[in-house]
Amino acid sequence: MKYLKKLSLAAAMATSIALPAMAETELTMYYPIAVGGSLTQVVDGIVADFEAENPDIKVNAVYSGNYDDTRVRALSALNSGEPAQLAVMFSIDAYDLIEQDLILPFDDLVNDDAWLNSFYPALMANGNIEGKTWGIPFQRSTIVAYYNKDLFRAAGLDPEAPPTTWDELISIGKALTKDGTSGLMIPSTGYPYWMFQALAIQNGKEVMSNDGLTTSFDDATVVDTLKFWQSLSAEHGIMPTGTVEWGTLRQAFLEGQTAMMWHSTGNLTAVKKNASFDFGVAELPANVRKGSPTGGGNFYIFKDTSAEEQAAAVKLIKFMTSPEKAAEWSIATGYMGVSPAAYETDALKAYVAEFPPALVARNQLEHAVAEFSTFETARVRDGLNNAIQSALTGAKTPEEALGEAQASAERLLKAYR
Repeated sequence: MKYLKKLSLAAAMATSIALPAMAETELTMYYPIAVGGSLTQVVDGIVADFEAENPDIKVNAVYSGNYDDTRVRALSALNSGEPAQLAVMFSIDAYDLIEQDLILPFDDLVNDDAWLNSFYPALMANGNIEGKTWGIPFQRSTIVAYYNKDLFRAAGLDPEAPPTTWDELISIGKALTKDGTSGLMIPSTGYPYWMFQALAIQNGKEVMSNDGLTTSFDDATVVDTLKFWQSLSAEHGIMPTGTVEWGTLRQAFLEGQTAMMWHSTGNLTAVKKNASFDFGVAELPANVRKGSPTGGGNFYIFKDTSAEEQAAAVKLIKFMTSPEKAAEWSIATGYMGVSPAAYETDALKAYVAEFPPALVARNQLEHAVAEFSTFETARVRDGLNNAIQSALTGAKTPEEALGEAQASAERLLKAYR
């Protein structure tokens, strides 16, 4: 019997030696997939690399639809007591997350100013609020103009000279509009406020203050901006009437239904892989000035987490935003590398030398501004989205639609002042 006990003990010890160490800390990370493609595989690969280097940390990535879906699912999990330590959510969600006391500032979690200052300032703008850093950029973008160089050539246009002004946008768009092909499509579902903010910036006007407390939807310049968007179809005929779908626009571009489209740089790799024609990528055209809002998602760490989970979450975020992983992410997806150091890696240097369009979104940061964000962001934004769509469909005049959106924003933001 003693002999059998010794054998059992030896077998147990051998088994314990052979098995890998169990993870001591488990993280649940909510992650949005807002742009089509194989982003889940890319994130899974980066997470697997992290777990290989950190066998004491287990990461459960929950893919949760678009940014709005991700916010709803993550906050529902928190409210129901399900584990959730971190998430990539809209960079513009910061005000609401702070107001609800749901997230922690990174300044309180890390004593590493060099790391916090290593990212592009334009990408930090939405996360830096009242002297604290609430979000770290990862899945970040600007709006860029994709254009079909073959259709440019067929129309007798220079394929290396995309429009750089609104006037050129109209004239080139007219030359490209023929045989069932629109000259231009700007999406007006999904994220219409984002495209509208780009147009308003180009027209010389911000639609919000930098403290999240005021909007200027009914400003004369902003109204004129919506009239211009409306005129692209109603007056100039270079864009379809009504709304243009965000989710199907990339496919419409790939199928030749439009010669130019404005969309997230997050579509770049998918367009590169699937385009059967020569295409180009350009910064958005200017009117009074150049400009695009930044876009995309930031990392946030939820307040209701243990010290060990907070440390593990920071370690994961540092890993995923490291220059090497940011470069890998940019190459695989088209989203930009979030730090200058990412573009100094051998991998990204080689990639942009081979494929210069990968630099367009990064270069546009020089003219970029923070994405539209206020307190009560979702409700204020919905009012603006509805105004844009009602004007583009002809249900209301731009003055009426934006006046109503401004009145709604005033009611929602009054208490926060």
